[in-house]
Amino acid sequence: MTFAWYGHLKFTEVPIWKVILVSWGIAFFEYCLMVPANRFGYGQFNAVQLKTIQEIITLTVFSLFSVYYLKEELRWNYLVGFVLIVAAAYFVFKKW
Repeated sequence: MTFAWYGHLKFTEVPIWKVILVSWGIAFFEYCLMVPANRFGYGQFNAVQLKTIQEIITLTVFSLFSVYYLKEELRWNYLVGFVLIVAAAYFVFKKW
């Protein structure tokens, strides 16, 4: 999904309608994986936990994507923010 949403940023000369079609095509395949994964995982995990897992994975992939594909710097404040999100995941999964 990261590439579908952000990969086009390097192709500013491509018309937006083409970008939308290609992005939807790429995203379709992720949905084909995520929908069954959520259905399979629901029960062992609740909906909030499934979303939390998805967000942690997405941020990890996005961080790598932004550094290696978009050639952007991963700054210390981004890392602190990500650590806080991981800390939030602790509270989501903690049995109280």
